[in-house]
Amino acid sequence: MSKSIFLEKLLDKAEVKWVPLGELTKIKSGQAVNKTMIAENPGDYPVINSGREPLGYIDQWNTENDPIGITSRGAGVGSITWREGRYYRGNLNYSVSIEDGANVRTKFLLHLLLYMQREIQDLCTYDGIPALNASNLKQLLLPIPCPENPEKSLAIQAEIVRILDTFTELTAELTAELTARKKQYNYYRDQLLTFEDGEVEWKPLGDVSTVQRGASPRPISKFITDQAFGVPWIKIGDTVPGSKYVTHTAQKITQEGALRSRVLKKGAFILSNSMSFGRPYILGINGAIHDGWASISDFSETLDSGFLYHFLSSHKVQSYWLTKINSGSVSNLNSELIKSLEVPIPYPNDPKQSLAEQARIVAILDKFDTLTHSISEGLPREIELRQKQYEYYRDLLLNFPKPEPQTEGVA
Repeated sequence: MSKSIFLEKLLDKAEVKWVPLGELTKIKSGQAVNKTMIAENPGDYPVINSGREPLGYIDQWNTENDPIGITSRGAGVGSITWREGRYYRGNLNYSVSIEDGANVRTKFLLHLLLYMQREIQDLCTYDGIPALNASNLKQLLLPIPCPENPEKSLAIQAEIVRILDTFTELTAELTAELTARKKQYNYYRDQLLTFEDGEVEWKPLGDVSTVQRGASPRPISKFITDQAFGVPWIKIGDTVPGSKYVTHTAQKITQEGALRSRVLKKGAFILSNSMSFGRPYILGINGAIHDGWASISDFSETLDSGFLYHFLSSHKVQSYWLTKINSGSVSNLNSELIKSLEVPIPYPNDPKQSLAEQARIVAILDKFDTLTHSISEGLPREIELRQKQYEYYRDLLLNFPKPEPQTEGVA
């Protein structure tokens, strides 16, 4: 069924009126919040600020039953957020609350805003910090079916919501299952990486590996190249969330630039050493890292790379980094701090047996890791397919006819 026929049948000759968002909703910012505030006041209420995922959880809330938001600043600018119940809305998240008397269903508005993401992005400015001005957002035109007949309008909206929610509910169920699998993975990882006294020998990471900080040639623009002989220049933006490997880079630097940087071989580990710190990645390529990274290499005689990856990803290690940074004693994840991290070595007097035991643990954890994170298999793949189904039907149901542009001089 074509889009036009699908909508014609749904609308049954009803008029569609395009109305500014500001006439249908109240738009306002939340309250200021930061990670320190969350750390000092932990609780059960999610903090929704810049981006779709919670910034953390706090012991207070400022929003209840007002679920629609739009990120106003930062990397996630223009993204639509949905959070039911009580939560804390930060100052980088606009509330989009339906005005009393506006004949618009909340879920219908949600699906419309998700469908109109491109139009919302076009309203954002990207000079400096990306931002979305509320006055611009209020001008966004939304299609309202049959506005002269509120009862029929709400019935049409309800039918659209019913169909689309069928797909979002399936996605939500799969996402809940994925969350449960993540918890299962984290549980088994922590169990398998928890050792009784005498089972392992704990050694400083600096004793069994080489830990170094990256380096950036200055000015970097002088050393960026498109030439085939260039060296891959590894930046934070080259990592993929949920992936353990860095397999490609957007830029290369010259051979001269590489000499002024830190060149690593495939298989080396890198960790961000400032801001978002401590997330391990394994290099799937040779390349040079800038000074926002630290590297861990030359450990293959003692540590299985997969074992080290799971250990560095564990809650225990991530909490350790956080404790050190929040203590105020250090401002970033420097090389000396990384070197001091103690890692477990099974069967320390028998390197062959030690690596075999590490590989056994890795084989178990990799099964959960693949199911949890891989985009090509398991639950993430299924969620991706359901999302595509939702988007297909959303395009059919929300592609309302737009008004003909008026021509000057025509009565």
